[in-house]
Amino acid sequence: VVAAEDFDWEALTAAAAEASRHAYAPYSHFAVGAAATADDGRVLTGCNVENAAYGVGLCAECGLVSQLHLTGGGKLTHFVCVNGEGEVIMPCGRCRQLLHENGGPGLLLLTVSGVKRMDEVLPDAFGPDDLD
Repeated sequence: VVAAEDFDWEALTAAAAEASRHAYAPYSHFAVGAAATADDGRVLTGCNVENAAYGVGLCAECGLVSQLHLTGGGKLTHFVCVNGEGEVIMPCGRCRQLLHENGGPGLLLLTVSGVKRMDEVLPDAFGPDDLD
C-alpha cells in the first residue's frame, strides 16, 4: 500500500471530479463523484444517482464499491469524494460504513481536514469481525 504522503491524491481527485460529471442529480442538483484505488492498483469510480422516491437514491460510494466487486474484489486502499465543483467533501454516515466494510480501518481518505485513516473517520466501527 502506498503511503499517504507518496500517493497521487491529485490524480485520484481528478478521477472523482470526472465521475461527478456523470451524476444523475435532478432533485438536489448536488453532484457527487468518488474515486478509490484497490489493493491491486485498480482505480474505481462512482457517481450519485438520485430517484424520484428520494430514499432509494444511490450515493457515489455505492457505485464505486459495486465496481470494486464487479472487477475482481479486493480491498480499497485510498479514497476521495468530491462535489460537482471538484471540492473534497466527506462521505455520509452510511457510506463511511460501506467504505469501512470494503477497505478496513487502514483505508486512507482524503478529507476536508487532510488525509485520515478510516478508523479516524469512523471510530469504533461495527464490521465483519464483530460477526465472528
